[in-house]
Amino acid sequence: MLKTQVLIIGGGATGTGLARDLALRGVQCIVVEQGDINSGASGANHGLLHSGGRYVFTDSDVAAECRVEAELLKQMAPQCIESTDGLFVAVEGDDEKYAADFPKYCSACDIPVKAIEPREARELEPALSSKIIAAYMVQDATIDPFMLSLQNIFQAGQHGTTLLRHHKVTEFHKRNRQIISAGLVNMVSGENTIVEADQVVNAAGAWSGEIAALAGAHIKIAYSKGTLLVTHSRITSRVINRLRKPDDGDILVPGGTVSILGTTSVRIDSLDQIFPTVREADRVVTEGAAMIPELESMRYIRAYAGVRPLIRSGTGNGDRDASRGFILLDHLSDGLKNFTTISGGKLTTYRYMAEKTADLVCNRLGVTRPCLTRTNPLPPAAPCSWTEPGIAPRRWMKKHAPGDLLLCECEMVSTSAVDNVIASLKDQGGNADLTSVALRTRVGKGACQGAFCGFRVSAHMYNTGQLQTDKGIHDLKKFFRERWKGLRPVLWDGQLIQTELTEALHCGFLGLEIEQENQSDIP
Repeated sequence: MLKTQVLIIGGGATGTGLARDLALRGVQCIVVEQGDINSGASGANHGLLHSGGRYVFTDSDVAAECRVEAELLKQMAPQCIESTDGLFVAVEGDDEKYAADFPKYCSACDIPVKAIEPREARELEPALSSKIIAAYMVQDATIDPFMLSLQNIFQAGQHGTTLLRHHKVTEFHKRNRQIISAGLVNMVSGENTIVEADQVVNAAGAWSGEIAALAGAHIKIAYSKGTLLVTHSRITSRVINRLRKPDDGDILVPGGTVSILGTTSVRIDSLDQIFPTVREADRVVTEGAAMIPELESMRYIRAYAGVRPLIRSGTGNGDRDASRGFILLDHLSDGLKNFTTISGGKLTTYRYMAEKTADLVCNRLGVTRPCLTRTNPLPPAAPCSWTEPGIAPRRWMKKHAPGDLLLCECEMVSTSAVDNVIASLKDQGGNADLTSVALRTRVGKGACQGAFCGFRVSAHMYNTGQLQTDKGIHDLKKFFRERWKGLRPVLWDGQLIQTELTEALHCGFLGLEIEQENQSDIP
């Protein structure tokens, strides 16, 4: 049995951010995550640090929150952010009144905006369409969500927080309107654990409704799936937004050596339906090509999908009119005195969401120490730096040891990088597997999508005693099953050729036939 002051359910940006906030206030926490860090929406977004411009018309409150938090995060976590700036561009046929009124909407939210001539926009970003009719410069940026969450939980751990990966909450035990303890099951070993906690916070994102139901509470959550595509190369220096009300395929976000195009907003009924489809990929490419024509013929190396937990259902196209704000529930009306839910929101506003949740929890605990995440920078943590594109090549080339072999040639991830990540996982009390290593490095994120580095990393882990018996084979199958979900919607031209090579290597040479999950609605 484990005991703690606060049990946090969910290891995404909000959950890890909350753990750091509480830890800095001297509050003991246990973070429980049924998968790994950023297994949900925090690991399946486009990595855009919003200026707020996207929501100035549809949700001015969220737009203002994004502006404030983006400015703060640029100061507090610069190592996680690339200040790219952004362009909002309208093309022929777009609503000219909306384009003309855009500065007015931005000014109402105190969002800096600058009108530029379409010719100047194309000079800044040559990939833009010649049919651009209006353009505005904003202060968008990009953020590495994996580095962000990993560094948050790393610092929280330095202050006593415990992270339990691959643990699922299965039940709550209640007495006198309070949750006394939670029952957990280890998703790997099957072992059961009980955690006693003074306060319980539900930060499970799209799974918040399921967690609340276990506690006897009800939350009305709509599931909105967003599909995004990863290009083979980086197309623009800046974030490119379509100058219109939010819709499909209207954001292109540069991220390291690639660009991410998205997104959709598709209502789904089950959390088992979180995978991209060919139809969604086609829709995103068609819409994106209107502002950047080369997107129509670009090679895409994968697609992926995440789920937004929307706090109200909405009535518009694909939940586009539903608020992107967050909701903080104290559950007193559900007869619970020590249960809290934080849901919704944006990656950009994760810190603010964590602060408001921590304020509520600390008030219940009688803790009066103030929030420090607003003033104390998030310190860089060396074991968390390997998610940064280009970090491994720089380190490897700067001081290359003869035995430090490259395991991933696309992203130049070496044995020393993998060893550092494995050591960090062990320090956190966890076991290493291929998927957890890939999440914390650039392994599998290059053009071959793990075709070569998958078995190279597994072989290295066998050689160093991290894997035994058939564990590596199981890990490889799991790794490629997840890769396949993202490859199938973009199988044309160069990516189809690459995938056929991958199949030949892993099925023909290694005999790794992978049993596919039932995805009959993927065309």
